[in-house]
Amino acid sequence: MNFELEKKWRDTVQDASKHFGETLDLQTLIFLIGLQELNKGYQKLKKDQKLEVMHIAICTLLEPYGYYEFIGKDDDGWPHFENIKKLPPIGQHEQEDLIKEAIIDYFERTSKPI
Repeated sequence: MNFELEKKWRDTVQDASKHFGETLDLQTLIFLIGLQELNKGYQKLKKDQKLEVMHIAICTLLEPYGYYEFIGKDDDGWPHFENIKKLPPIGQHEQEDLIKEAIIDYFERTSKPI
């Protein structure tokens, strides 16, 4: 276990959770980052749109690591990415650590509170 990563992760979750009055989990943070990157304000989303929002977040989070590249927005303002390289074959725990690290980096890089 990477204790430094886990401490930074707990601190990041705690900071982000302050705005909501409850502790946010990994999936919720991914969804909120996607909403923030979509930048459309409040709107009712269908189930497939919610999955797209999470996809936007994952692409945004992994872009600095060279896995995705932003290619532009469509006519409706939804961002699109191109997959540049595949993730190496890693287990679920390593994948989760990568996403946690990317979320920590995202907040440090953007200084965007959710």
